[in-house]
Amino acid sequence: MPRYPEHLTGEGPVNPFPGIKVLERKLGRELPHRLGSNEGLDMPHRALREHFGDAVAQHVYCYGDAEALGVRQRLSAQQNIPLDHLLVDAGADSLIALALRTTCTAGDAVVSTAGTYPTFGYFAQGQGCHLIEPSYHEAPGVLAPDLEALAAAAHQEEARLVYLANPDNPSGHLHSDTAILKLREALPEACWLLLDEAYGDFRDDAGSEFLGQALPGVIRLRTLSKAHGLAGMRIGYAIAEPDVLAMMMKVRIHYAVSSFTQAAAEVVLDHPDEVRQHIEAVKARREQLALHFTALGADVLPSATNFVGIRLPSAELAAAVHQELLAEGVLVARLAHPELANVIRITAVEDALAPGRLAALEKALQQHG
Repeated sequence: MPRYPEHLTGEGPVNPFPGIKVLERKLGRELPHRLGSNEGLDMPHRALREHFGDAVAQHVYCYGDAEALGVRQRLSAQQNIPLDHLLVDAGADSLIALALRTTCTAGDAVVSTAGTYPTFGYFAQGQGCHLIEPSYHEAPGVLAPDLEALAAAAHQEEARLVYLANPDNPSGHLHSDTAILKLREALPEACWLLLDEAYGDFRDDAGSEFLGQALPGVIRLRTLSKAHGLAGMRIGYAIAEPDVLAMMMKVRIHYAVSSFTQAAAEVVLDHPDEVRQHIEAVKARREQLALHFTALGADVLPSATNFVGIRLPSAELAAAVHQELLAEGVLVARLAHPELANVIRITAVEDALAPGRLAALEKALQQHG
């Protein structure tokens, strides 16, 4: 079983402010007179009400439920995940930082693929960790994290944690469930696997039993930013064994997820048909984009996400296309890491399909195909 930092073992830090909602559940009754939490309960919010309406204003007065019970209950019911296997926090980025705080200390080695979602490395280095980055596996039609290289680096460096995005960002590659289990088995016993599944809702098997399981030695991360359209609200969740989540709660920011964010998430989760329709529409646009650029001779990477990646012949061409599009007010993602600087990533929104929207890229493909 992977280890925790010494300062978290034993009793460790204790949350000094578990919150009124948690206290009410422990007492089994409501506490209507909030005289101890120093919230601005008598603020009239006239401007806020005029701008957004009373329904919004009612959610802004009080600290949110530190356990986000309503959100967790809905996720548990919809995805058949035990309630005590779920922890809600302020988006996948916050969950990455939380997982690192829970498992690593300064000087620990951590491993991720060179050029994968860069926020992981940003947080890891900010925490003083030693970041090891094996290269992607590249082949015709393939740009995938190299699982064998990740495992080998974890052993060589005695890593405390390995990060893997699956489906991958920015390549869109999806490793099979069997491959994930084999990776976990191949890692050192004392090493954690941080499995970022932010794009998992766009998998064809998104409702599978495996995706709802808490795996030993693994912290799985999900988000409501993509399929649920709540990126601006900042909310996501972790799936892990209860003892792992208990350790994460020791170092979690108490009220990172606001009352309004939780209320908005509950409304969206209460309308799963709209979410499913959105996912299907995104997948259709993704395939339309892929077919369009494949017909132009582009090296379009297979994607199980809400975007398509296009691998251009050179980083210089990708930079030129990126700048030309930017001058036209069109922002696509050109990857910052030098090993992937020839990849352009396009989100599969309706605007991406507008005729001429990506003309600079189309022209470059025709000239350099």
